[in-house]
Amino acid sequence: MSLAYRCVRKIGYLLRLRLEPTPGRAWRWRIAFLAVLARLHGWTLRYRVQDKAGYLSGRFSGSVIFLLWHNRIFSMPYLYARVRQKQRPRALVLTSVGPEGSLLELFMSYFGLGAVRGSTSRRASMALREMTARLAEGHDIMITPDGPLGPRYRLQPGPLYLAERSGCPILPLHIEYSHFRRFKTWDGFAIALPFARVDVTVDPPFLVKAETEEEFENERLRLERIMTESLVMDRASAPR
Repeated sequence: MSLAYRCVRKIGYLLRLRLEPTPGRAWRWRIAFLAVLARLHGWTLRYRVQDKAGYLSGRFSGSVIFLLWHNRIFSMPYLYARVRQKQRPRALVLTSVGPEGSLLELFMSYFGLGAVRGSTSRRASMALREMTARLAEGHDIMITPDGPLGPRYRLQPGPLYLAERSGCPILPLHIEYSHFRRFKTWDGFAIALPFARVDVTVDPPFLVKAETEEEFENERLRLERIMTESLVMDRASAPR
């Protein structure tokens, strides 16, 4: 069970609200309040961005696919709202098909993000087709490649299939917090503490070039190594 799902269930229990496919008025008011809190929290953070890809300078006229590990997504909505390029269509995030996905979609809308519903296990092929179509329309796509249930830092092949099918480049996104709280979940979900520094690195584009299954697997492993070679928070929290 993902942290997002458990958090939403706990909030619903405390507020005596049931999860529903379409959020009702009570849920909408509460999600709006949580979005305000998240924005206030984001204002306290000190962001330091290193854009190796040139994305923020307008290098890419077409769509891109951002990859970010599941346990580092907490600061992403506010970061996107802060650096969003107004001339580009809003980015879309792959979310689950369950009721909690509807609430997360609503939450992210307060930061200018849209959603594509699906996962690596449910509605995967339909989500792949929808994401391909949205990329063709000019939207960027954001994916947590080890979600929704891991294993942690195991890059699933879906994003590479999407890049191969769409012809769009993958931009690995690294986020590290100087001070954070880590939860005992499958992904080791981390939340930056107020006034922490958030280091963000956008890697150069990764293009999938594979003609055989073996070459495809080699590409997947190569991208996984790129995304796991600088996990600063994991080294900082490792037992000594």
